[in-house]
Amino acid sequence: MSESESTTARTRRALIVVDVQPTFCEGGELGVEGGNAVAERIADFARGHRDRYDVVVTTQDWHVDPGDHWSPSPDFVDTWPPHGIAGTPNAELHPALADLAPDVSLKKGEFEAAYSGFEGVDTQGRALADVLRDAGVAEVDVVGLAESHCVRATALDAHSLGLTTRVLTDLTAPVTPELGEQARTELRAAGVDLVSSEDAASR
Repeated sequence: MSESESTTARTRRALIVVDVQPTFCEGGELGVEGGNAVAERIADFARGHRDRYDVVVTTQDWHVDPGDHWSPSPDFVDTWPPHGIAGTPNAELHPALADLAPDVSLKKGEFEAAYSGFEGVDTQGRALADVLRDAGVAEVDVVGLAESHCVRATALDAHSLGLTTRVLTDLTAPVTPELGEQARTELRAAGVDLVSSEDAASR
């Protein structure tokens, strides 16, 4: 088999880096404990295993006026303090990802709540499902912040679209341990694989 035939036959895989932004790390508006360390580990993983992925995608919360998603008295379930404020440094990708050079970057939630990366669009207006379909991707690895919210929603949407989906458990962190456990239970029940980055790299 020629090299081109082998490449064509190989299952194509994407790495989806969800909302790794200072707004969701320590010191940010909705900081997750361990967020900065997650950003560093994702950067290291991507640097060492970029050749395993045909497409690397980043998503960002990029809120302009998301309505009642923001609240002066948030319940931290359906409403939240302002975060991911479009155009601010904390809404940019985390500095640890400065050398990531994603193939596609998507922004979500300008005028509404948006948890799943599949609600985002790139600069051409393409949704994540279109990006992955155009690239012939059949398998995705999902990492980022927060495990209990946007990572969970993105992985569930990926699985529902028929993509073989894994969450790399050491490359994410939940808002709270309890919410993280709930998310992992839901992901497993849906058929999403939960694996370490070391295991993912060996398969």
